[in-house]
Amino acid sequence: MCMGKQRVILTGFMCSGKTTVAKALGEKWNCEVVDLDEAIAAAEGRPSSTIIEEDGEEVFRAIERRVLGEVLDNSSVQVIALGGGAWIQPDNREGIARNNCVSVWLDAPFELCWSRISGDSVRRPLAVEREQSNRLYEERQAAYSMADLRIAVGANDTLDNVVEAIDSALNLLNDACSDD
Repeated sequence: MCMGKQRVILTGFMCSGKTTVAKALGEKWNCEVVDLDEAIAAAEGRPSSTIIEEDGEEVFRAIERRVLGEVLDNSSVQVIALGGGAWIQPDNREGIARNNCVSVWLDAPFELCWSRISGDSVRRPLAVEREQSNRLYEERQAAYSMADLRIAVGANDTLDNVVEAIDSALNLLNDACSDD
């Protein structure tokens, strides 16, 4: 699969670092970045957690799908950080594929994600307790593994390490395509 200079989608479990890494990639590449959860909050006037708590996950997923479509229609956006469950939805993956984006899975171990979730001030209604969060983490691994690239993220990895790993993987992918 040849990617060229196409857009990058970051996926992975809650608190795997998608938003932080997306912003760092945007700075490195001097390009526009969108965090899907922030775009949803801006479009709806309330955060994702409130939508899930007040209207349910099904309503939230429909909003998420609509906003993702709008973001994908904006060709100036080069890096998109998905929410933890966006990639799990087949319709979202199909839309991403139709837009020729490169998907990158930030594969962080559950313990790292949980330490960030439990230490974060952001409410996460789908990961209220450790057992529930771990079950969700396990359920989502198969879908995350469908991403084009997998970048392992460990507790000792710096932001620069992760950004460099993504940059290198994309360069290798592009080099392989130019050899065809």
